[in-house]
Amino acid sequence: MKFNLEVYLNLSADANLAQNVLNEFFNNEANIIIQKGAPAGHGAKIIEYNVNKNIIKLVIESDQYVRAHDALLRLRKPLASIMGKEFKIGIRQINIEKFTIEIESEKPVNNKIPYVKNISFKDGIIKLELDAGTSGTLGQSELENRIPDRIINLIEEKLEDYGGKSEHWELLWESAPKSFNFDKDPTKEMMKEGWIKRGYNRGQWIYGPEATHLFRTFEKIVLKEVIEPLGYSEMIFPKLVPWEVWMKSGHAQGVYPEIYYVCPPKTRDPEYWEEVIDHYKVSQEIPLEIIKDKIDLPIGGMCYAQCPSFWGFLNKTTLPTDELPIKVFDRSGTSHRYESGGIHGIERVDEFHRIELVWLGSKEQTLEQAEKLKARYKFIFEEILEIQWRKAWVTPWFMAQEGKSGLADMEGAGTVDYEAIMPYNDNWIEIQNLSVNAEKYTKGFNVKSQNQEPLWSGCSGVGLERWASAFISQHGLNPENWPEKFKKYFGEMPKGIQTL
Repeated sequence: MKFNLEVYLNLSADANLAQNVLNEFFNNEANIIIQKGAPAGHGAKIIEYNVNKNIIKLVIESDQYVRAHDALLRLRKPLASIMGKEFKIGIRQINIEKFTIEIESEKPVNNKIPYVKNISFKDGIIKLELDAGTSGTLGQSELENRIPDRIINLIEEKLEDYGGKSEHWELLWESAPKSFNFDKDPTKEMMKEGWIKRGYNRGQWIYGPEATHLFRTFEKIVLKEVIEPLGYSEMIFPKLVPWEVWMKSGHAQGVYPEIYYVCPPKTRDPEYWEEVIDHYKVSQEIPLEIIKDKIDLPIGGMCYAQCPSFWGFLNKTTLPTDELPIKVFDRSGTSHRYESGGIHGIERVDEFHRIELVWLGSKEQTLEQAEKLKARYKFIFEEILEIQWRKAWVTPWFMAQEGKSGLADMEGAGTVDYEAIMPYNDNWIEIQNLSVNAEKYTKGFNVKSQNQEPLWSGCSGVGLERWASAFISQHGLNPENWPEKFKKYFGEMPKGIQTL
């Protein structure tokens, strides 16, 4: 890896009087500073410098051991010190004229990269020409904010081609095979019976009294068999998630293709919207192109995963040790995920209903709570729902979001997927998951414990559409064929809505 950086330091006064001192600094002390920590013969070096009144020009070349932009930042303070102490001259601004980075590679990168003006590939070298200069986007603040390092990390990620890797999946446990008296698509059968109808939006369903009662029964089972015995308290998490939350939770690294964006109006002034209103009155059509110009930039998106919004409640707080573990859950609204071409029935939808459990405490408390939840889920699936199911150790979401595969490197952290067989097509579907997220959230939202020990957290989402799909797929729509313990929870079937 090679770097070439050309910059101009704008000074507060003419530095020609300091020429001798600057010569001494750049020929001696500066080289020691920018090679510190690098193996002998490596690091950064100044290949050109000159002083012209209130401007110092620097050209720095380096390898990966001390990157050129790091070398520049190392020089700034001692240089300012020697000019300020004797000559009362300060550094007002660093202007980047040119910055190129060369990376060895067996293949090119063809993506458009932020802050990069041009990418070329020749003789096993990717050359990045960063967007610097008077009209460029890369300036002093971008150097200080480590933008070049993030560009390199991004290039390396793309070269490793994480997207081509298969995610980890390891079977942990599987229930005994069952015989089924039903082999039809649960969604189609519920539609035939009038339990559900398609909503107006893609991947959206309207649930009639029968299907809704089925959902409420699942909720009742979770409340009675999980929430109450394990002592979880109900909360209401926001369903509109601002960017700040996803930045802290880690979702901002890759959530963009899957979220529904939320854009507020630029103003609520009725006169501003009169054109839209009049257009509809005349044409009886929604003028989307006009509306597009009248709404502001997205402030975030609809809830994609429930638990990130919870953490705003604890952001930058310290928790009493004797209050741990904290255990809460949310069931207050829908989640939304753009499923592209993968929508199918009610088991893969854009708008869905979940019960989300979140817990946090010491590492030991968090792992203990995860095991208690696993035991309760097993009881429900085996003794109440009586479904054929399995669980698998999979790529944790917080690694998958960053394009990585394999298991979490923190012992005990990771994700377990719960899956059920769909007899009508012999496929397994994920019906819920359970993740131990280590310090992913507590560090991201700066949540600490009174005794200063690291805090871990976990989350588990129960998908009501997925439970319904698996249950109906294996047991059918006739309550007479349902497990006895489940029927006690379900009670009487409500009367549906009849149409002619």
